[in-house]
This record gives sequence, C-alpha cells and structure tokens, in this order.
Amino acid sequence: MEIYGFWNNKGGTGKTSLSFQSIATYAHANPEQRVLVIDVCPQANLSEMLLGGLVNDGSGKLLEIQGGLIRATVGGYFQLRLPSPYAVPSFTAQDFITKPSAYNNAIPANVSLLAGDPLLELQSNAISTLANTQIPGTNAWVAVIDWLADFLSQVQDDYDMVFIDANPSFSIYTQIALSTASRLILPVMADDSSRRAIQNAFSLIYGLKLPSDIYQRYAFATRLREAGRELPKVHLIVKNRLTQYMGPSSAYAGVLRSIDRDVDALLATNPDIFTFSAAADGMVNIRDFQTTGVVAFARGCPFYALRSGRLEVEGQRIQVNEDYRINCVNAINDLVAKL
Repeated sequence: MEIYGFWNNKGGTGKTSLSFQSIATYAHANPEQRVLVIDVCPQANLSEMLLGGLVNDGSGKLLEIQGGLIRATVGGYFQLRLPSPYAVPSFTAQDFITKPSAYNNAIPANVSLLAGDPLLELQSNAISTLANTQIPGTNAWVAVIDWLADFLSQVQDDYDMVFIDANPSFSIYTQIALSTASRLILPVMADDSSRRAIQNAFSLIYGLKLPSDIYQRYAFATRLREAGRELPKVHLIVKNRLTQYMGPSSAYAGVLRSIDRDVDALLATNPDIFTFSAAADGMVNIRDFQTTGVVAFARGCPFYALRSGRLEVEGQRIQVNEDYRINCVNAINDLVAKL
C-alpha cells in the first residue's frame, strides 16, 4: 500500500486543488486500484469537493456525515483515541470511511474517504499534551504519532493507494499525517515565499539546517528515527500556477531556478530523502487552472469529466473554454503519470 502525502507548510500553493484533481484522475485511470483519501485538515476543503463542492452542497453533506451515529471523519476517529492514546482501542475502521460517489457521481466509485473535520483544531492541544506526557516504559509521542498508522493497519488489505491531504501547519495532527506517508508531494509557486517554504519543509521534516543542537534533539526526524520509524521521501515537487506568473520563462523563472538549485544541492548531500536521483525527474510544471479550475472545484468535478460551455455556479453562467479544459486535463495527467 503506497501512501502519498500532499503538503507544504505555506498556504495558498494550490495543494488541495491539486490533490482533488490528481486523486480523481488517478482513480479514473486505474479503476482496478482501491483508493483511500484521508483529509487531515480542519478546513476539510478536499472532503467538501469530493462530496459535491459548493454547487452540490458538499459542505452540507459533510455536516450530515459529521452528525451521524458515528462521526465518520478523522476528527471522529481521533475523538475515539483521546481516552485511549497509547493503546489501540476496539474499533472498526470502515465505520469511519465514506464513499464519495454515493454523494457525488462525478467521483470514481473506487475512491473512499476518511473525511476532514474542524474538530482537529479543538483536539490539537489535547493531542499535543498527550504526546508529550512522560510515562515510564512508554514513548507517548510515538504512540500518538502512530494513530493513523493504527487506523491503516486495519484496512491495509482493503486499499492499494492512500492519499493524505495535510494542513499547511506543522501541528501535531499534521505530524501524525506526515509520519504515516511514505512519499511526499510538495506544491510550490514561483515566488520567493514558496522557496523559503520548501527550505522550511526540509528543516521541519528532515531536521536539515536547524539553528542549534537543542532543536535537533527534539526534531520530528530525530524522534522518528530514534523510534525506528521511516521518514517519508520527497517524490514530487509541483511548480503550480505557472501561467499566473507569465510562464516559466518569465522573470519568475529565476525563483524557479533557485528552487531547482536548492533541490540539486540536497540531492548531492541527502539523496536518501528523495525517491528520484535527478531533479528533473521529481519536478512537474502545472499551469494555472484559471476559470476552468474555479468551475471544477465549485462543482466538485474532475477536469476529465467537466464539460465545456456555459455552466452555472451559484446562479452565474460561467464559460468553460474547451481548449483551456484540455490544457488542465493534460497538466494533471502529467502529474498522475509520475505517481
């Protein structure tokens, strides 16, 4: 079971929109693959898109799931773990899993969802406290970090591919998500804040270039390695929304080249943190989705299933150009081909 995590500690890089389109496209192209999506984000935007988006009341459907006899969300599962943080309680993982296609027929039937939940923000302090409790004979932090791994161990024979959408923060629930992933997809944009975010990501996950040994001692990577856990490897760096910056040949190309140089340097010094050996093999260029993206996300519809022409979004008729739609399909296909 391969586990991909979409993450960047900078918001606004298009992480959730990329994950929505990539997951749906991958599932559509591989109908024999059983795909599980885990939305570890309190905004739960990915869940809302999968359940129908703005136009088809994805938010209302998510509220319906949250209000069920069992709260079938990641927050519902974490709520179960709060009284039993260090030992796995009795539970049935499938009780927390939803089939988005039952709510949104644009989503392939081979996709399942552990939905996101705003409860994560409320739970965060309690989970952090539990993770840092000193208990003789028990590594409390590792026991908490393993919560999602405990969940997946129960369904490992039910799914072939898992995609995790992680929050831009590095809070405890994000650490739980990232420790579970085996491969990372890091979206960036052609601005200097994205370059710094990539540098920060390597510091936060791999403990690179930390300012002192004190930080190194308590670093995420140090604690995972001491517990004999594997760190996720960077699989793709997605240069997103390039046409918003006039394409990769514009003045912003300098920023993109600096990201390439940073990655090249890390490939030379820390090749073990990547799944690729040449930067070009781990880079994907994605054009800005523009109006086509706005319509697709509002309707909870993958690009391959979206029809062109004038479509209604909240009472407005919006034109989807077929050439632009095809460009979006091709861009996502390029990304999916590297999964």
